[in-house]
Amino acid sequence: MSLSTKELTLGYDERRVIEGLNLALPKGRITALIGPNGCGKSTLLRALARLLKPREGAVLLDGKAIHTLPTKAVARELALLPQMPQAPEGLSVEELVWFGRYPYQSALGNRTAHDRALVDWALDQTGMRIFARRPLETLSGGQRQRAWIAMALAQETPILLLDEPTTYLDLSHQLEVLQLLQRLNREQGKTIVMVLHELNQAARYAHHLVAVYEGRVVAEGAPEAVLSERILRQVFGLKAHFLRDPETGTPHLIPFALARREEILEETL
Repeated sequence: MSLSTKELTLGYDERRVIEGLNLALPKGRITALIGPNGCGKSTLLRALARLLKPREGAVLLDGKAIHTLPTKAVARELALLPQMPQAPEGLSVEELVWFGRYPYQSALGNRTAHDRALVDWALDQTGMRIFARRPLETLSGGQRQRAWIAMALAQETPILLLDEPTTYLDLSHQLEVLQLLQRLNREQGKTIVMVLHELNQAARYAHHLVAVYEGRVVAEGAPEAVLSERILRQVFGLKAHFLRDPETGTPHLIPFALARREEILEETL
């Protein structure tokens, strides 16, 4: 199942956020969308998830405009984990995960043996079975995030979209979530697209980076091709020392200064 955009233009009210974007997301790989606040990353992710209708152009799911497809058909192909998802108070982990089976249930809401098996599988994959009866609000940040990922897994989709899945988590919980996503990609072959702010985590856990600046893609490719001195100055306004991650060999950045305004302007000309 492929996901791409064709001449995609997005906006809110009179403001255009993304304009004329052509992007093909690698199938079966992990892609990280990177860029400064307000550059259009989350807006793009919402459009990919069919939550935001294009002003012009289209999001294509296996070559078909996603907004022309039935809602349940789309929900069987891609799952979205939004930033800071909310659930009713008292909802247990297992009850949350069952919501992932909604696209497959009839109008009567009958649950099948396959539904049960997928919920159990999702709980096992995320290590959440021992917390199945626990209310979400009693869990740690990392545990809650894993519960939401379990719901997305129960949706049984080949594509996962995640908006800043590590935000507000401490470092150990960030690694817990990123390593889970890495394992799901490796073992299940899922296509994963996520917005990340931490560039070193993006370089370590993603196969493909898409750098977004002022509503357009300024670079995309492998981490070593995208994370250059020029892109760092142009997109983030930063200077950094470039090292190699001793575990993965991917770029590891140590920012040391803000780029001067004239240096940034040179990169954009």
